[in-house]
Amino acid sequence: QVQLVESGGGLVQPGGSLKLSCAVPESIFMMYTMGWYRQAPGMQREWVGESTRRDMTTYQDSVQGRFTISRDHAKNTLDLQMNSLKPEDTAVYYCSAISPSTGTPAYWGQGTQVTVSS
Repeated sequence: QVQLVESGGGLVQPGGSLKLSCAVPESIFMMYTMGWYRQAPGMQREWVGESTRRDMTTYQDSVQGRFTISRDHAKNTLDLQMNSLKPEDTAVYYCSAISPSTGTPAYWGQGTQVTVSS
């Protein structure tokens, strides 16, 4: 069973920064595009951004320039550095492995809560 394990969530003030990490099995990390999603209360889960196997990244417009996704190839982790956080970034953040054959999420982490509030 594939397990993706997120860490690093918490409470941060508006304008602050937070870094999330996702531990990924090596076989998945090497073959899959890895993405971050989030789900705010009462909302559908939405795509935040992703990193391909070759470290090419794309982002949702609302986080472009504030969030950075990176892969640590030594540790097989996917990181999400979040800067200039806003209250509307409050959500449960999920790491996902996106299937190379379907282009849709194949595996999910358990999620980590990020709360942006003063």
